[in-house]
Amino acid sequence: MTARHRPLNPRRITVLAYHTFTQLVRMKVFYFLGAFAVILIAANFLRLPTHAAPEAVGVQLLYSIKSSCAGAMTLFSIVMAIVATGLLLPKDVEDRTLYTILAKPVPRLDYLLGKFFGVAALIFVSLLVMDLLMTGALQLRMGGVLEQQRAAGEAFGHPPEMIEAQLAETRALGPTWALQGAVFVIFLQSVVIISVALLLSTFSTSTLFTAIVGFLVVFIGFFQADAREAYFHGTGVLGKIGSAIMTTALPDLQLYKLIDAVIEGRPLEAFDLLKVTGVTLFYFVVYTFVSWLVIARKEF
Repeated sequence: MTARHRPLNPRRITVLAYHTFTQLVRMKVFYFLGAFAVILIAANFLRLPTHAAPEAVGVQLLYSIKSSCAGAMTLFSIVMAIVATGLLLPKDVEDRTLYTILAKPVPRLDYLLGKFFGVAALIFVSLLVMDLLMTGALQLRMGGVLEQQRAAGEAFGHPPEMIEAQLAETRALGPTWALQGAVFVIFLQSVVIISVALLLSTFSTSTLFTAIVGFLVVFIGFFQADAREAYFHGTGVLGKIGSAIMTTALPDLQLYKLIDAVIEGRPLEAFDLLKVTGVTLFYFVVYTFVSWLVIARKEF
């Protein structure tokens, strides 16, 4: 095998990823999901009425903005990861693009990685745009909230120390580095889901099958830790082995709920971010390797 035809060629993977990226951008499903998420996030620039005491209005408003934006980004990334990945392989088979690519010859591992990075790049760019909108909305609204809280505190005769403490709590709910880390966690979660959807698509060329099973795996993933606790707690060595097998076979998406704590204004610890990144890398390697084993046995 010549160096040109060996797997894990960065240039070849980049070309395949770019082609996948442009292919997905042209799909109507991307425009629909992207427009929906952007409109939902951009709506936070509007001055909607709030029903809360002046002391609490800042907490309620900023929490609402972060919660709705994070929800929109999470929903977009999950749906896009499953649907976009599920469309790729069947579409390439239907258009006979896959036969042309593999006839180059292109190693099947490079083909899978190109598809993976293409979807991941699209989600990353989309989340970046949404993050910029969210940060802008938070920055804009936080200025008004701080002025309102300061005026309310002075009107009620609160001491300056108390007013400054309240303003500091409000600033912690605004745009912070922890919030940017939370958006990165959303992206890492989408990386795991892309890996799962890519594996499922190698078993079947049906987009519907990939989508249904993909959403089912995501649903199970959000409750997997509770299931492990219920079935394997206190069962000794066999329980630990069963728990490890379950965690590997189905991704534990509860690990990515660090987002909820950040929305409430709590800091994001560097260790937790590194842990989630390591787990994501583990799932990516395992699922991609299995995907390669499956597709390597197929005749195209």
